[in-house]
Amino acid sequence: MKRECSMKIEAFIAPVLFVGAMAIGQLSAAASLPQPVKTDLGAVSGTYSATTGITAFKGIPYATPPVGDLRWKPTVPATKWTGVLKADHFGANCVQRPRPVMNGQTPEAFQTIQGSVSEDCLFLNVWTPAKSATEKLPVMVWIHGGGYSGGSGSIPMFDGEELARKGVVVITINYRLGLMGFLALKELDAESKQHVSGNYGILDMIESLKWISRNIAGFGGDPKNVTIFGESSGGSCVHHLTATPLAKGLFQRGISESGTFYARDPEGSGGPSSMKTLAEAEAQDETYLHNAGIDSLAKLRAMTVEQILALPRERGAHGDFYGAVIDGYVYPDGYFTALNKGNVADVPYILGGNTDEGGGSPHPVSTVAEFQEKLKRKFGDKADEAMKLYPATTDAEAAQAKNTLAVDYGRMSKYLWAQAYAKVHHSPVYIYSWNHTLPGPNSDEEGANHTSEITYVFNSLAKAGPDRPFVQADKDVADKMTTYWTNFAKTGDPNGKGLPVWPVSTPDKKVEMVVGDNDHSIPPVSTEARFEFLKKFMESQPAW
Repeated sequence: MKRECSMKIEAFIAPVLFVGAMAIGQLSAAASLPQPVKTDLGAVSGTYSATTGITAFKGIPYATPPVGDLRWKPTVPATKWTGVLKADHFGANCVQRPRPVMNGQTPEAFQTIQGSVSEDCLFLNVWTPAKSATEKLPVMVWIHGGGYSGGSGSIPMFDGEELARKGVVVITINYRLGLMGFLALKELDAESKQHVSGNYGILDMIESLKWISRNIAGFGGDPKNVTIFGESSGGSCVHHLTATPLAKGLFQRGISESGTFYARDPEGSGGPSSMKTLAEAEAQDETYLHNAGIDSLAKLRAMTVEQILALPRERGAHGDFYGAVIDGYVYPDGYFTALNKGNVADVPYILGGNTDEGGGSPHPVSTVAEFQEKLKRKFGDKADEAMKLYPATTDAEAAQAKNTLAVDYGRMSKYLWAQAYAKVHHSPVYIYSWNHTLPGPNSDEEGANHTSEITYVFNSLAKAGPDRPFVQADKDVADKMTTYWTNFAKTGDPNGKGLPVWPVSTPDKKVEMVVGDNDHSIPPVSTEARFEFLKKFMESQPAW
């Protein structure tokens, strides 16, 4: 098996592991999960923390490295190994370009990876509080964001140790990214039994869920109680995984953070929530490769990772996302077509977004003229009505109106998604709006921006570094968020003792929950008149 040295496979039998560990006071059968843990591929040992009571297993391969002839092929399960895999360090990150620090923000705000990149990257990581393999604890599987082109399951703010302390098994995964994970070409179609291409990263996610279904019981988890959760493109993947028949039955709940748009919201089209047809993806990729001087799949396969990373930026644009492709196999239909047909998994949901993303800002700036021009571009012949609902006669009023509109608009899109979901499903949907600001450099300008909730969802404050001066209030928010999220993983309901009541959102109950600071329920839009206007506008747009 490839990578035996880097994976530190050690052919020790279980009694030797136990005796050696107990001799140095690291492990007690009464205090931690007995090791090694058997999987269907081989035995693994992890690292136990006596301080937290969590056993971590890092860098477990769930798939065969997609290298050589397996580059741009459907995911192949990992091969079996002999002896014990010492899962004490993360595997490599999947191939991606560096993500620069932007707007003065600290690296974790843009999910900056640490360590090397490699095609040999299909690993998952497990944190478990279980003391035996019979506990059947809820399982939470994190799908990282990064526009389908960046990120990793080993980024420090995704550390699952503190979240696992709330009584759940936490798993983070890697999946193929960008050109390596979503390339669609007619030449690749010809190689495929299903005559499709383009969804390799999604197939990786599905294979990891299959591994979890087969093996997580050995780590004290319940394979019949799995919650998938993710942020940004990872949050969109939560929705996409409900829409593929290949993932049916592999999870029971979903949490989508900053990854939800209503199908008729024009601002969601072309982003990580939307899907391209196979023909659209092929045309785009074939044009890109032609412009880059690549005239055959054979030539592309012969290139090294370094040569591929040296190609022009994928598809030449920020915002022109890779992502799920409607190929007739992984996805017989687009998401909302599948939803309307009743072919999307009926699972309880948490979904939401952050106050200062999608155009929101703690310190908005606009002139009256700029705001009016924005309304004309956004609403066309309905701009005059929008101006009456969001009036502004001074620049200060224009700035505030601009911000109120951005927040209303984002919440409306999520509410209409939930309304569409409720028309065909019975499972509850809980919608949130995150409003807590990360402390640190530029925090006053950043506000509750994109990704700012993740550190609190994982309670990974200790991993954020010295430039995040957390105080007790931050620790309290993290404790609350981990409780909401793990309550949901346990029961399908985030509510519990000592928490502000979070109501279900329904077509008849127009409500969302502010979480972070001063948690309370609110209507999706600031006034009823604005609600009706935005609803009418979005529902008049073509579905993407």
